[in-house]
Amino acid sequence: MNIIIPMAGMGKRMRPHTLTVPKPLLPVAGKPIVQRLVEDLAKETNEKIEEIAFIIGRFGEEAEQSLIKIAESLGAKGKICYQDEPLGTGHAILCAAESLKGNVIVAFADTLFVADIKIDRNLDGVIWVNHVKNPEQFGVVKMGDDGFISDMIEKPKDFVSDMAIIGIYYFKDGENLRIELQYLIDNNIKEKGEYQLTNALENMKNKGLKFAPAAVTEWLDCGNYQSTVFTNQRVLENKKHEKLVSPSAKLINSIIIEPCYIGDGVIIENSVVGPYTSVGDNCKISNAVINNSIIQNNTLIDQANICNSMIGNSVQYKGKPDELSLGDYSVLT
Repeated sequence: MNIIIPMAGMGKRMRPHTLTVPKPLLPVAGKPIVQRLVEDLAKETNEKIEEIAFIIGRFGEEAEQSLIKIAESLGAKGKICYQDEPLGTGHAILCAAESLKGNVIVAFADTLFVADIKIDRNLDGVIWVNHVKNPEQFGVVKMGDDGFISDMIEKPKDFVSDMAIIGIYYFKDGENLRIELQYLIDNNIKEKGEYQLTNALENMKNKGLKFAPAAVTEWLDCGNYQSTVFTNQRVLENKKHEKLVSPSAKLINSIIIEPCYIGDGVIIENSVVGPYTSVGDNCKISNAVINNSIIQNNTLIDQANICNSMIGNSVQYKGKPDELSLGDYSVLT
């Protein structure tokens, strides 16, 4: 099994956090979003992962090495592919053309999920979906009488289905997808100025390939800082039976209300932290009350009451009660 992770977007909705760190490498409950995604895929599919291809922009050597290590931690080969122009989802996936062979999962890196995944190897493909209340905001699938997907509609104005495509796909033979994506490029077939994965899927379906839907229990978005904070809450809740507080963390006259993630070398003094809070390595928190928030590494917080917030690396914050989105290296006193 190969996994392909398109993640070349600039993450503009997550600024200022993505000015210094690519969005998929931002932490949720102590691990980068993309690491949680590939770990969940590997765990739920219960398959040997041979290769993970990360399709990125020019993120820099440090980010690329982080991605390679994530793949290697799962016993897979990590591969870096570049998408230098934002030409759509179909173009992005084709940037990893050499990995489009055999069993393939394509998963976009701003999606986490809770599901019991069992892949039927007799199917040509599977598209993961989630029932939503506002299908007009998503791409949705329509079912045929035979139980397979009969149509895929992008942001339908009139109701056709409430099964939204969440951005995770399985292909029995990735070569079929590669051929159809290359056809779009060769014939300059675009939709809204971009090469779209859905057009390739439609071509595959019209040639007789069968795609089945698979519903997830929960779909967790990491599109902006508010949704990422909520996703952090849900991941902590789902993992509350795991040990998420580092033994090297030091508590002085303080309380942690679990579930929380507390990283290595953290010092918490005269404070209440949690629930649903993640604190990165080597942070110092004093005289503060913090809940439902993400605080990244090497940050100092003093005399603060913080809720529903996301605070970057190496921040210094001394202040008043607030909801915050502070990027790396900010100083606010």
